[in-house]
Amino acid sequence: MVEQKRFLVDVGLTHLPFPIRALSKQSPEGQPTVAGISISARIMAEFEPFWIDKFIKIVHSHRDTIGPKSLRKNILDYHKYLDATMVQAGFDYPIFVEKETPVSKAKCLVRYRCKYEAKVSTIQETPKIIFTMELPVITTYPVSAANRPGGLFGQLSVVTLEVEPKADIFPEDLVALIDRNALAPIYSFLDEGDQLAMIQKIHSEEKTSVAMTDDIKTELARNPDIEWYAVRCANFGMLHTYSTVISTERSSWVPFSGPEDGI
Repeated sequence: MVEQKRFLVDVGLTHLPFPIRALSKQSPEGQPTVAGISISARIMAEFEPFWIDKFIKIVHSHRDTIGPKSLRKNILDYHKYLDATMVQAGFDYPIFVEKETPVSKAKCLVRYRCKYEAKVSTIQETPKIIFTMELPVITTYPVSAANRPGGLFGQLSVVTLEVEPKADIFPEDLVALIDRNALAPIYSFLDEGDQLAMIQKIHSEEKTSVAMTDDIKTELARNPDIEWYAVRCANFGMLHTYSTVISTERSSWVPFSGPEDGI
């Protein structure tokens, strides 16, 4: 007689609030924050009634080391402890990055949304890591132009950047990459001189979201420490109730998206 219980089932939970220390170049010991922890596991059906208790227990046993820096190691424990054939775990959390304003050189903290995910299975025992950030910037509104009445003006663009790093990657480095390829960064504070300088830049220089996305792709493709990347840019023009989207990723289907393409 065939054992009816022995089949695989996917189980999971989302957004378990938990304090973590996020990877940060500005805070070597890790920046304290609160994450929503999500996990899914592929386990035998007979273990399903008990898996959530086992997971909560192992999370608390790692409570002093939970964070992106330790997830590569901890997920191997989750995989073994849950008797799973596959485990995927992730943290969704805010991080603050200190930035310097362009004229007054004042310090301000800017919040960014981050997601750090790891996946491991009996087939792929080395954890696969994906780090995601949402990064708002200013780009040129596409129908504005310096030679038209009204000149150039800007729009809010939100870049969602996904990378698969070969080693730990710092959010500050990704913020710097996006900011230098945008028309203008965003800040949480600007004094009068800063505001005037930003307005002048937005009305005198041109950098569309298409050009920005291509420049970001080029930098990522040339980075030997990044295995894979995807760039998605949503643009919120002041004249519309919708957003436009442009995206690209490293793929054999996308020309000039990797270092082997000679870009």
